[in-house]
Amino acid sequence: MKPPILRAAKRHRRRRHGMKGQELVEFTLNFLPFLIMIIVSLDTAWAIFVQSTMQQAVRMAVRQGVTLTTTSQNPDGSLIITTNLTDTVKGLVQQHAVGLLNGAKGKSYIKVNYFDRLNPSTDVSGLATGNNGGNIMQVSVRGYPMSPLIALFFSWKGSPDKRPMSVSVYSADAIEPMGLSVTPPIGPAP
Repeated sequence: MKPPILRAAKRHRRRRHGMKGQELVEFTLNFLPFLIMIIVSLDTAWAIFVQSTMQQAVRMAVRQGVTLTTTSQNPDGSLIITTNLTDTVKGLVQQHAVGLLNGAKGKSYIKVNYFDRLNPSTDVSGLATGNNGGNIMQVSVRGYPMSPLIALFFSWKGSPDKRPMSVSVYSADAIEPMGLSVTPPIGPAP
């Protein structure tokens, strides 16, 4: 008769022999939900990054735009070229948007509106006096198409959803009162 230790080892081997594919089945059942959680987390983080970057870009452009004069300087001491206020502010948004709004196509999403200080619902963007001190400058990025990092699958039968999500951000502030000799012309707005 065999010692009890050898009998127990033999029983253990027989029991393990019937479970050879268990780890593989567990892995395949857990891997797909895990992968879906990773994809959803990445796409959510991407959406938050794009939204917050655009919001920061328009906020910084408004902060600089409401105090902009023909002799304004960047923090590094270089002069800001102010052909007109609207184009300069749009350029500042592009500068702060870390490449999301590059080129003419990116610039087309940026809008700069001016509103009357006495009646904020009145749009004075088309007037030469729209950038007078006290008026409200509103900078926005409207309808920016943010594509997902990874296409979304809703079923195995259909094609993946690659449609972009529309992102819009706004920021506004009152233009600082300055002399007309140092205020750049308004330019084409919005």
